Amino acid sequence: MIGEDDDEWGPYFSGVHSLDNWKGPYRPGVTACIPVHLPRLRGGEMDRALHSVRNQTRPVDAISIAVDTTHAGAAATRNEALAGVTTEWTAFLDSDDQWRSNHVEALLTAAQETGADLIYPWFTIVPGGQDPWPEREGQPFDEKRIREVENYIPVTVLVRTKSIKRSGGFIPKGPPENPCDDHGAWISLLNEGAKFHHLNERTWYWWWWSGNTNGRGDVW
Repeated sequence: MIGEDDDEWGPYFSGVHSLDNWKGPYRPGVTACIPVHLPRLRGGEMDRALHSVRNQTRPVDAISIAVDTTHAGAAATRNEALAGVTTEWTAFLDSDDQWRSNHVEALLTAAQETGADLIYPWFTIVPGGQDPWPEREGQPFDEKRIREVENYIPVTVLVRTKSIKRSGGFIPKGPPENPCDDHGAWISLLNEGAKFHHLNERTWYWWWWSGNTNGRGDVW
């Protein structure tokens, strides 16, 4: 875990934890939670992501980072980073994506105004590409669609830390060719009674690249 008072955000590693290791209470604030695929650390994408975290109008209170050095996959690495979070809120960011400068402020304000446990905004795909769910932008949360049809909520959300840890974190769910770890997390949260809210703002950049696994929990 890297706090906001640290001069240097490194090394990019958070030790191994279990999701229930923190007995609380959770302190006020927001932690940026970043799982890292090793090639992205070496290729400069992580520096780009961290720059967007630094540039927030509402600074995060801490950062928890886990680097996958053992080919554990996205879900396990995301859970490792999540396990180090001790603030009330967790803001997820993949190491090849970027937040706009108002991302944390906008999502936290929406959470406070709605009482929701999970806030999901919309995104801009870069450097180019097509939104896979254009019909969902700006529409109210559709629980039935998430449960029965498809996952249309990428992992770049703000969520109550206690809730997502209690629900088990990220567990790959879906067809064998694409077992999305975030889909399993959302369904587990809903089963725990969590309230979801869509913020109709584009607050982050989704870097869409050739070979992007689009949330597969067993690989990157």
